[in-house]
Amino acid sequence: MLKDKKVTIFFIIFMCMIVGLFGKTVELIFWTHEDPNRTPLEEAYIAEFQKMYPEVKITRVTYPSSKIREVVLTAFSARKGPDIFNMEIQDAYPYVVNERVAPVDLKALGLKSYDDLLSLYIEGTMDPVIYNDKVYGLPLEVTNWCMYLNKKYFREVGLDPEKDYPKTWEDVMRISEKLVIRDGEIILRRGFDFRYPYYFTEWLPLVEQLGGSLLSEDGKTAIINDGAWLKALQFMKDWGPQGKNLGSPTYQPARNDFNRDNNSVTMCMSGLYQIDRIKAQNPEFYESGEWMVVPFPVFENAVNDVRCNYYGHYYMVNAESSKEKQEYAWKFINFMLTHPEDYLLKVGLIQPKKTLLDSDVFKNYPYANVFMSDLAKSHPVPLHSKGPQLEQLLKEAIESVMLTNTTPEQALATLKKKANELLKED
Repeated sequence: MLKDKKVTIFFIIFMCMIVGLFGKTVELIFWTHEDPNRTPLEEAYIAEFQKMYPEVKITRVTYPSSKIREVVLTAFSARKGPDIFNMEIQDAYPYVVNERVAPVDLKALGLKSYDDLLSLYIEGTMDPVIYNDKVYGLPLEVTNWCMYLNKKYFREVGLDPEKDYPKTWEDVMRISEKLVIRDGEIILRRGFDFRYPYYFTEWLPLVEQLGGSLLSEDGKTAIINDGAWLKALQFMKDWGPQGKNLGSPTYQPARNDFNRDNNSVTMCMSGLYQIDRIKAQNPEFYESGEWMVVPFPVFENAVNDVRCNYYGHYYMVNAESSKEKQEYAWKFINFMLTHPEDYLLKVGLIQPKKTLLDSDVFKNYPYANVFMSDLAKSHPVPLHSKGPQLEQLLKEAIESVMLTNTTPEQALATLKKKANELLKED
């Protein structure tokens, strides 16, 4: 009896030693952008995954969308980047082409080839993360923006929102002049305002509608078709404080004020996810039905029917993480993304999986048809190793004509010179 007890105790000690040696915890650091509706969903997935893999501990950290690009850049520069992260693809793309992120681990996903992976998604939506015939990310969301409209403020100025909503940018200007309320030079209610500083996403399509482009087809020259750029910059000059004073980068983001329904803004641009944010932040407004979603406007004299550029948030894995961490990271990412209907219904995010887009859940989601119709006339935001710097140059050009006495011609000359100098650095 005593001998048996000694054997049992020895066995327990031995197993504890084995666990101590081989059962070490694998810690994954996961950085993502803030989204109050997404946080409880992904925290629940983390808890589920950790039950499935007790050896794994995942720490999820969120940052504002405007801050995460800076934080990730600083961390990677110090070679202390997170194991998993996501940013808008135009900011994440340089990490792909500079091989700072790891290709998708097909084995961890239970797949045999990249073709098998790509076949799960609608055509083109994985293109931004394909480089040298490998795939470097999995999509949390693919997002385009349409226009949200408050119906009662339209009726207040004698407009029928169902018929009189703006179809063109000229309409946006004209209707905003009717809707705006000012106290001197201070705007109390905006008719519409842009989403500053997301110029690749929302503003560049204005240039493209008029026949211009950011880059030449070979990617070696920047700012194509001066006439289109001048017209688009003049529109912003007329829009801002130096013109008709209808909006400004200095004001509270329009989509935040829109949700409050506090008579401070009538129209804004946002993605399908905005519906869930309205519901969470202002249930009374959501239930009232006093809001609607309409397509992205197009200039009257447009030569291209281009809608808002779409972007993606793709979960990526740090190439400098250990192989063990990379494997668990891809398993975890895949586990989260096997719930596309949850992301749609609880967060309003579109994961471009064929199974989701063919489902009745998606087809019956409010205004999904408006977003998908516009998406068919859209293309991804520009992807370039110098993308973040190029977008900063757009910001400088646009905001100089809006906020100072700079003319569109002066702003364009500076933009063109700096952008082409930037391309020569490659």
